[in-house]
Amino acid sequence: MRYLIVGLGNIGDEYANTRHNMGFMVLDAWAKASDTIFSSGRYGDMAEISVKGRTLSLLKPSTYMNLSGNAVKYWVDKYKLPLENLLIICDDLNLPFGKLRMRKRGSAGGHNGLKNIEAMLGTDAYTRIRIGIGNNFSRGGQIDFVIGQLSKEEEAAVPEICEKVIKGVKDFVFMGPDRAMNSFNASSEGPEKI
Repeated sequence: MRYLIVGLGNIGDEYANTRHNMGFMVLDAWAKASDTIFSSGRYGDMAEISVKGRTLSLLKPSTYMNLSGNAVKYWVDKYKLPLENLLIICDDLNLPFGKLRMRKRGSAGGHNGLKNIEAMLGTDAYTRIRIGIGNNFSRGGQIDFVIGQLSKEEEAAVPEICEKVIKGVKDFVFMGPDRAMNSFNASSEGPEKI
């Protein structure tokens, strides 16, 4: 059984350690821990991990954030994947830094990557994990904040965040979205104030 796990971010070294690239950071940490590497494919970099008989295809789209739906749609169609086997990992301005939320469907919440995925799939009925990045910016500073570098304190919290998200994805795969969501959301309050 195959699952498509998509981490959202922007390609290019200048974006590597930015808040908008939390999805990429999780998949990079997972690939490293699993001793697997990404290879370039259509619309993105792909790595495969086998977990207890399940194939998890990890995708980092190369389309830039606001066109992420092109990559997701291509790989969903290629694998003939039911949408219940799709999970998107992204950053979220509406949650405090490090707070995590899993949802089976819902609004894009102003996130351009999710908006494009919804437009390309024609539905918002796919599971997503949102990683809070906070909203500590002044009026008009949203873009600079989102594509800004993580602070030292935030950077130090990333490994723990990645670990929690990876566990959440595994629970999603093995327990299904409802049970995974309940345990994930209850245990994902995020680090103490950063």
